Amino acid sequence: MRSPAVTIVCGHYGCGKTNLTLNLALEAAAAGGPVTLADLDVVNPYFRSCEYRGLLEKSGVRVIAPVFAGTTLDTPTLPPEIYSILSPQAGRVFVDAGGDDAGATALGGLSPRLDRAGYQMLYVVNRFRALTQTPEEAAGLLGEIEAACRLRASAVVNNSHLGVETAWEDIREAASFGRRTAELLGLPLLYSTVPDFAAPEPLPEGFKKVRHYVRFAWEEEAQAAPRYAL
Repeated sequence: MRSPAVTIVCGHYGCGKTNLTLNLALEAAAAGGPVTLADLDVVNPYFRSCEYRGLLEKSGVRVIAPVFAGTTLDTPTLPPEIYSILSPQAGRVFVDAGGDDAGATALGGLSPRLDRAGYQMLYVVNRFRALTQTPEEAAGLLGEIEAACRLRASAVVNNSHLGVETAWEDIREAASFGRRTAELLGLPLLYSTVPDFAAPEPLPEGFKKVRHYVRFAWEEEAQAAPRYAL
């Protein structure tokens, strides 16, 4: 079955949904055909997909960003061209939704059109983030997001990680968290992500390797430093 043209990525603040969205959009562009990434985070001014416009556009991804993104102003204003994501010319579309229910509210105005056109919404969870450290906490948050955006999640993505400090053991131990969260929600677990630098070879079934694009400033220094086994 062919995937819907629109993939929405939502989740708790700091869960890593922006990094996942970048990976999905760049992978789609590498496979060929038009790709559009819509950054709909009109609440959080940090770690937005549109900050990677240069990388995305160089790879053939069209970027739609909030009106005042990248400026000293930050108002919840959606760009007029957002409605173009439902046109055939947009190709594969990836929507980086704002965090939690507040950030997802911007999608509400698009929900009737998305319902008609068809979409999939991935709920990204990370057990290492505050407020989603248990499957029950993570499952409870999705209801608030769905109510705000008036859309329903299609699948769960377990994106549990510790930035550049992530080790394969962290991913392996967090796998049960992802499975249990999906079970509580009655949704399929699409996969658990693994940063490319922590991925074993061969990668076990049920895991997806991702590149670590979105970084804190201190992570650049931490990754450059030598790591020692304890």
